Amino acid sequence: MIRTARGRLVQVWFGGTLIASTTQAVRVLETSHPPVYYLPAADVATELLTPSEALSFCEWKGQARYWDLQVGESRAVGAAWGYPQPSRAYGELKGRLAFYPARVDRCTVDGETVCAQEGDFYGGWITGEIAGPFKGGPGTSGW
Repeated sequence: MIRTARGRLVQVWFGGTLIASTTQAVRVLETSHPPVYYLPAADVATELLTPSEALSFCEWKGQARYWDLQVGESRAVGAAWGYPQPSRAYGELKGRLAFYPARVDRCTVDGETVCAQEGDFYGGWITGEIAGPFKGGPGTSGW
């Protein structure tokens, strides 16, 4: 389910650099997951991103593409992802990127530093207003 996060300041830092800042994010809520924030590419320093060969498929959103992030000597493989041709139901994700909080230095929502969702596949952003348990950690794959 897509919910607007418009008006909330969503930011991402990596390598000591603010690489994304927007008040035009949307967030996707899925069963047993904290929300994922998708930021307009226009509000991301896309020149710091390099397309990865990695792809994945979501039965609801479609095929995801991944990007590596490089700031100076700091590199994060698969730090960002997006859906270049999302399914019709998730069309609002076209032209937007999401970031794994665990693969960058810091992500914030309205100044609150988020915690990363456990595990290395899901990229949920956990803030104080979100309560678990969440899928992603050991023993949760069957939820």
